[in-house]
Amino acid sequence: QVQLVESGGGLVQAGGSQRLSCTASGRTFSRYGMGWFRQAPGNEREFVAAINHIGTSTYYGDSVKGRFTISRDNAKNTVYLQMNSLKPEDTAVYYCAADRRSWAPSPTAVRDEYDYWGQGTQVTVSS
Repeated sequence: QVQLVESGGGLVQAGGSQRLSCTASGRTFSRYGMGWFRQAPGNEREFVAAINHIGTSTYYGDSVKGRFTISRDNAKNTVYLQMNSLKPEDTAVYYCAADRRSWAPSPTAVRDEYDYWGQGTQVTVSS
């Protein structure tokens, strides 16, 4: 079983930047597609960004496109989410997730296709 641990959340002012990290246990990280999702109170868990196993393909939700960047460092078993131009509506608990399907041809926005989830990290954007 893969353990995912997010870090980097906290309080940031609107217009600012923040970087989240998610580190995975195990020796098969480079086989996994990785995604970031977020959930605000009263909302469903929303897709944010995804990246394929070797970092050559990315996909973003419309609400963050052009502002957020997903990347990964397989040598460190870590995926990152760089968040720029933050808005109050970005406030949420952010979760990373792993898709263990090594055959997956592209990053997926489908929540149910992810197999492992981190515990989440709170990001609060103040106005």
